[in-house]
Amino acid sequence: MSFTPGIYDRAITIFSPEGRLFQVEYAFETVNKGATIIGVRCLSGVVLGAEERVNYRLEDLSFTQKIYEVDEHIGAALAGIAPDGRVLIDQARVYAQSNRLLYDEPIDVEVLAKRVGDIMQLYTQHAAVRPFGVSIIFGGVDKIGPRLFVTDPSGSRRAYRAVALGMGRERAERILKEKYREEMRLGEAVRLVVNCLSEAAREREGSCSFRIAVIPSATMKFRVLTEEEVNRYAKLI
Repeated sequence: MSFTPGIYDRAITIFSPEGRLFQVEYAFETVNKGATIIGVRCLSGVVLGAEERVNYRLEDLSFTQKIYEVDEHIGAALAGIAPDGRVLIDQARVYAQSNRLLYDEPIDVEVLAKRVGDIMQLYTQHAAVRPFGVSIIFGGVDKIGPRLFVTDPSGSRRAYRAVALGMGRERAERILKEKYREEMRLGEAVRLVVNCLSEAAREREGSCSFRIAVIPSATMKFRVLTEEEVNRYAKLI
């Protein structure tokens, strides 16, 4: 059976002779061109950070959201196509609430990441669809402790101690590899995330702000830091 040139690029259900699914790889490229997001896990909790950038100076910054509360003990940060991520976040919230109704307990972070990854994987094997052009960092505190997972367009999920995605990933990863320590306190982790985001945004033009969320182990409650708190950490860098 012969294929015309380019058929592997157009069809999500056909492997190339090298065993590649190009549509999935293109989705990864979309993530790599998205806003920078950071996740850091430490003994005292989890920190999520995102670069929120606008290209039109009259745009309302409050609608450039990249960090979402999924449940009171879990947050998520998105890199890639925001509407794709928003659909998955809505589904993740349904899973989280269903778990509470069915089992009378909060959902584990790993279970939630797996379920969202299962949805993403389905869109890599059916005709007339495309992969989700987004990667999601899920961070939270469950009965095991602080957890950090990433789901990507292929549907895979991986656990991390610290991770960076998006346009500034390489710059941020250099700082994470150099300065991350698992025994650091939550405040130190916040400062590390702000440092990574500042470095990642340095070479790009346009208005930019940072959104930081924390889930402390002590409270297991998701909270977004105020602008004043973020600025205070930025001054410490």
